[in-house]
Amino acid sequence: MPEGHTIHRAALDQKPMLDGQDVADSSPQRRFSKGAALIDGRICTGIEALGKHLLYHFDNGLSVHIHLGLAGLIRRGPMTGEPPRDVIRVRFATQTYAVDISGPAICSLLEADEREALRLRIGPDVLAPRPDPARAIERIRKSKAAIGTLLMNQAVISGIGNIYRIEVLWLLGIDPRRPGNSLSEEEVLAIWKEARRLMKYGVKHDAIITKKTSAKGKARYESKVNIYGEVDSPRCDTDVVQETMAARTLYYCPGCQS
Repeated sequence: MPEGHTIHRAALDQKPMLDGQDVADSSPQRRFSKGAALIDGRICTGIEALGKHLLYHFDNGLSVHIHLGLAGLIRRGPMTGEPPRDVIRVRFATQTYAVDISGPAICSLLEADEREALRLRIGPDVLAPRPDPARAIERIRKSKAAIGTLLMNQAVISGIGNIYRIEVLWLLGIDPRRPGNSLSEEEVLAIWKEARRLMKYGVKHDAIITKKTSAKGKARYESKVNIYGEVDSPRCDTDVVQETMAARTLYYCPGCQS
């Protein structure tokens, strides 16, 4: 599942393609035909990243809500005149560009009240233009759940995925098994700030890069991480523990994170 930096980067990349343009909307797969018909030919008024969610806003007050989930893909590029493949759930097309979305977990139309309900349902976005960590800090410090679980709970804090939770907690020396209510306000704020720093860098380079000494590699999507997928810790050479937490594989170092 894409982490939040990927969604924010997608919004940035698609903005010059769609924002302010008359957009032809279609559903080659036909699973979103009714929704596409309601926004076909309307002007796109903005593309918003909200945690792991994308919202495409239109001038009739409707928004297309996309959550890629595990299998969703976005392909974008110049219009070629070739017919879209029939696996595409929704196509946003202008005279110049096409944005194709296939396999999303969510593809639906939202009205204004439904958009607000979504904003209230998910936790504060780490990459929000105006960051507001207070609600996330409060929920984490009241919870008995492990911090490694809480960081994956999009209702608590949105945008962080498995790799970022592993890397952030290792960089800060925090045991992922610690209950949220055992963390000080300063510790939780440090998690927020480190996650925001790393994810903003991820947006810039379109890759997860958490090593301080690493430059972006030649491969566009190359990731450079410290402990994710490693056998021993690069900080203390202790064997890295691998276990399942919040339905994803967690890596942590009992030497560095104690």
